[in-house]
Amino acid sequence: RHAVCIFYLVLRALDTIEDDMTISLDVKVPMLHEFHSYLYQPEWKYMESKEKDRQVLEDFPTISMEFRNLSKVYQDVISDICHKMGVGMAEFLEKKVDSQHEWDKYCHYVAGLVGIGLSRLFSASELEDPIIGQDTELANSMGLFLQKTNIIRDYLEDQLEGREFWPREVWSRYAKKLSDLAKPENIDMAVQCLNELITNALHHVPDVLTYLSRLKNQSVFNFCAIPQVMAIATLTACYNNKQVFRGVVKIRKGQAVTLMMDATNIQAVKAIMYQYVEEIYQKIPSTDPSSNKTQQVIASIRAMSLPSGPMVSRHHFSPIYLSCAMLLAALSWQYLSTITKATEEYVQAGEN
Repeated sequence: RHAVCIFYLVLRALDTIEDDMTISLDVKVPMLHEFHSYLYQPEWKYMESKEKDRQVLEDFPTISMEFRNLSKVYQDVISDICHKMGVGMAEFLEKKVDSQHEWDKYCHYVAGLVGIGLSRLFSASELEDPIIGQDTELANSMGLFLQKTNIIRDYLEDQLEGREFWPREVWSRYAKKLSDLAKPENIDMAVQCLNELITNALHHVPDVLTYLSRLKNQSVFNFCAIPQVMAIATLTACYNNKQVFRGVVKIRKGQAVTLMMDATNIQAVKAIMYQYVEEIYQKIPSTDPSSNKTQQVIASIRAMSLPSGPMVSRHHFSPIYLSCAMLLAALSWQYLSTITKATEEYVQAGEN
């Protein structure tokens, strides 16, 4: 628990530097490259940030002290992932995401490495088998599925903040500029572009199911599974939905709570995935350019998700256990979710 907590805070600090548009590149790039070394510098902190999460930089000595109190096996994982992520973030500060390959690469740096790092921590703790930390491809897919969901859903927010994460290779087939997709006259092409990206993201679901099927520890399973079912629910809400280009698409709170309560075993997760891809399947427009690819990837997910065996009822767990699971789920979902309130304020400001 401590290792995962410190891992989160270290990466939140790194991410805050990446996000801070007030830091010049000649300062930011060296900081990102060297950030892993600050973990071993007891006095290092950064007081110049204007970001909402600047406290993690201002109080970094507290975080780095706790980091140095962790077992060396945990320190090595966190430091290594932090180093690789900092280098990757710096690379994409100076270039845009052009090809789908570069989209995967960017998502690897900012999220796939999180999945790999967490998996290595699970194995190091001996709560999970060594294969969990060793199979980096599956762990990477766990991160990519969440990150692509964020990027797809947050089109409008990123546009309003001057950021572009949709791959040019895809959106350039539908518009001259990425910002053009938000124009009412381009909505049909925008939705087709959206559907193509969602289809791309769905290709990670088989890896997600394989990864989750290997987990043995209940707390680890909940921690990993809940953000994944939230992501498939979010993608389903976004699929073929014009609202992605007009405001914020969110799953209902009741729906989120139900997912948190239900996603406690692999058969339940498979049933949830099956339910949501079926919903997407029913919404595929016959005229959509990606319709065949969408149907194909859904067929492969169906094949892995067909209900088999008894599902464990959520009522099997005690209220105390459920409370802990809900708290863990909320923290996991917080990492997946970006600040939707900010988007709503931007949209309202634009309307005013």
